[in-house]
Amino acid sequence: MMKRIPLICLTLLVMALHAMAQSAEIQYLSGTGSDDTVNWQFSVPPAVMPVNGRRSPCPPAGNYKALVNMTTGSQKIVSVEKSAVCINIVFRYLLHGKEKSEHRFEGVMTDATVKVNGVSAGPTHRGAFYAFKYDISALLQYGSSKNLLEVTVAKHSANESVNAAERRADFWLFGGIFRPVLLEALPQQHIEMLKVNAGADGVLHADMQLNTSSATQITMQLYDKDLHKVGGLQTTPVHGASLQLKAKYEGLRLWSAESPTLYTAEFSLRDNNKVIHTIRQRVGFRTITLKQRDGIYVNGVQMKFKGVNRHSFRPESGRTTSRTISIEDVLLIKEMNMNAVRMSHYPPDGHFLDVCDSLGLYVMDELAGWHGNYDTETGTGLVKEMITHDVNHPSVIMWANGNEGGHNKALDHLFPELDPQQRPVVHPWQLFNGIETQHYREYNYGIANYENGKEIVMPTEFLHGQFDGGHGAGLEDYWKRCGTIH
Repeated sequence: MMKRIPLICLTLLVMALHAMAQSAEIQYLSGTGSDDTVNWQFSVPPAVMPVNGRRSPCPPAGNYKALVNMTTGSQKIVSVEKSAVCINIVFRYLLHGKEKSEHRFEGVMTDATVKVNGVSAGPTHRGAFYAFKYDISALLQYGSSKNLLEVTVAKHSANESVNAAERRADFWLFGGIFRPVLLEALPQQHIEMLKVNAGADGVLHADMQLNTSSATQITMQLYDKDLHKVGGLQTTPVHGASLQLKAKYEGLRLWSAESPTLYTAEFSLRDNNKVIHTIRQRVGFRTITLKQRDGIYVNGVQMKFKGVNRHSFRPESGRTTSRTISIEDVLLIKEMNMNAVRMSHYPPDGHFLDVCDSLGLYVMDELAGWHGNYDTETGTGLVKEMITHDVNHPSVIMWANGNEGGHNKALDHLFPELDPQQRPVVHPWQLFNGIETQHYREYNYGIANYENGKEIVMPTEFLHGQFDGGHGAGLEDYWKRCGTIH
């Protein structure tokens, strides 16, 4: 069955990063969230379970009027869930010229096969909660209004380890495209990737991957919240595709959940005096230290993490959220005197981490998994996508490799290798890396371990009515005695 819905709009966002610089331009083919939607054309399987009374298979990012099959991880995956859904978008490429053009997807459940103008954009992407992209520079018809994007979404993955980690996990399942879809145009020579490490000592390290043939230098200027310059212009010569830049600043205000001070670092790729590409990155100066048999320190202060597990989910819009929802959630968490939040059980929308940065929450960012885990080849790619997407957020102070037995230990080495900040890594529900995260322990055992044990005690889930021996009655006692994420 084909259902045709006209594409009602394209949202063009031009990111003016510097008046004199060539900068990235972004064109949304979806809306930006549940409060900013567009309609798409898609084909529908013969039968689906509607969420809100409408039969449709695959919600465009932000279009929560068309939510799809809703099942829990404990339910059997039936044949209709394995059906592929094809989404067709006809669009005019509104960005300037024939620079490098990338097609980005912020989240698709579960397998996404992408074509542009009838030609494959690249390998099928498998994994629901991870941003991925394709270079489609050679596939676009520039100036034409007839560019065609075709996305085939298979809700049930062809990779059984992906199904084990995601579709049989302990959360609601919504197949389809649930986060934004966009095009990004970059200058031919550009900064390909940036990772920052801004420490409590005022030293900012920046690791960059460059795509350039003629650039001679990279410059960096730091700004405060009022866009006043902080320190002088830092300059580093370009010699090849990789570059490291280091600068020391005095008198900075540090980032913490209690005082989330942010600065903006502006990086410019230059050919002598000509700016080729500029990007801006928000940074928070802070240092995370794990001291075995002692605790986790932020800027030299031992922390008690009191927080909540948070899903990227709303009853009205399913997995499609918005910046407004992120602000509401973070404010609610802070109003309840919490300082921490765990991403259960997958990486969140980027805007949620933006809000945690600016309003102040400590975040445990988590790779998906639950009793099953990604195989090593697939998981390696997804860990890289997660860290690349989230690495520069000062709010992210820990990584979690899966949940409740969904840990592929062969992936553990990737976190310190890919993260210049060397954040601690945990295995929720296990004792790992000196951190005891056991779930749903009885109060007496848990507190005895906390006060008399040798390991750091941080149960990443606790007070389950079935398992804790008190049907949740000990919350106040736990709250007073134990630093934890609930």
